[in-house]
Amino acid sequence: MSAAPLENACWTVTNGTAGMENQALGLAERLGLPIVAKRVRLAWPWNKLAPVHWGTPFSRLAAGSDPIAPPWPRLAIGVGRESIPIMAAIKKASGGRTVLVQCQDPRVPLARFDLVIPPEHDAVSGDNVFSILGSPNRIAPEKLALARARFADRFQPLRAPRVAVLIGGKSKAYRFDSNVVENLTLALVELSKVSGLMVTVSRRTGEQNTARIASALAGSDAYFWNGEGENPYLGVLGWADAFLVTADSVNMACDAAVTGKPVHIFSLPGGSAKFDRFHQTLMARGISRPFNGRIEQWDYAPLDETGRAAKRIAELLDVCAKPTDMK
Repeated sequence: MSAAPLENACWTVTNGTAGMENQALGLAERLGLPIVAKRVRLAWPWNKLAPVHWGTPFSRLAAGSDPIAPPWPRLAIGVGRESIPIMAAIKKASGGRTVLVQCQDPRVPLARFDLVIPPEHDAVSGDNVFSILGSPNRIAPEKLALARARFADRFQPLRAPRVAVLIGGKSKAYRFDSNVVENLTLALVELSKVSGLMVTVSRRTGEQNTARIASALAGSDAYFWNGEGENPYLGVLGWADAFLVTADSVNMACDAAVTGKPVHIFSLPGGSAKFDRFHQTLMARGISRPFNGRIEQWDYAPLDETGRAAKRIAELLDVCAKPTDMK
């Protein structure tokens, strides 16, 4: 009996958090296949165990997870620890025909996947590894152009050069204490005198720190997004003439680099070997420079690691999609 045909679709398999899902969707959107977002979480105690294939992981899903059932997709893109056993089970259930792509470092044998796409600074190597600078994202020139038009009323009146200020916060590698916030706030107040600021914060910034920065900028013409209403993030990227990004966030720095505009890195106390490698690569490629108190201008080719990785996946699909596979 011939195997059931694969669905000509791409599944994204994540726990549904924006940071995870956007990486998978960013790649999927470049491939032209119908996309089905599968949001899955493992039930206790399986979510606490090593991400291995337990034989029947589909039965270990927590309530609220999307169903994982045939027809199996032509391609599955997984991101995150909880996706790993599900991806392995999809491969087995499809008779090995679904192409598996795993983002980040899965920290399990790489041979379980057809392709692994980790960030360069993780220093993962293997025959099926395609490393990229940072992580995949959903930012593309056409999206930035649409967002620029959509948010023109909000950002066009700001004084040029318009500086997008992307603020992260405390992490395992970096500190974001009161002294750091004070230094950052003073720098932003000075910049607001000569540049139009478009400031966004993250959940890691913290409510108290967010309020402190917003209060210091009150009375200037700086735009400060407080998390209410439509998220203007793409509009901020589209209108930026330059960026100031805190050193803790790989994703925000890479988002900024998609625009081809100067990326100034605001240093934070702490760091790690991985972050050092990342920031050294950004500087070596002419994308970023340390922030020295003023905004500078320079040129570099816009970063499109998502497109580069998607091209590799497309090549892999061409290799794997033999006529007998679809019978």
